[in-house]
Amino acid sequence: MSFDLRYPVGMMFSLFGALMAGYGLFGDSKLNERSLGININLWWGCVLLIFGLVMYTLAVLGKKNSK
Repeated sequence: MSFDLRYPVGMMFSLFGALMAGYGLFGDSKLNERSLGININLWWGCVLLIFGLVMYTLAVLGKKNSK
């Protein structure tokens, strides 16, 4: 039984990161006024997306190394 938790975690964070970054890119720019002009949704969406891709990549590489 070789269940690797990094697969679903990587996919979940990648999906949420892509959604949040998309909302930051295409959403209303008036929301940025409350955060001193910084697009928080875009930046944290990118962070979540990168983290999710790293987790998924580590899961794939871990599967290859265990064979």
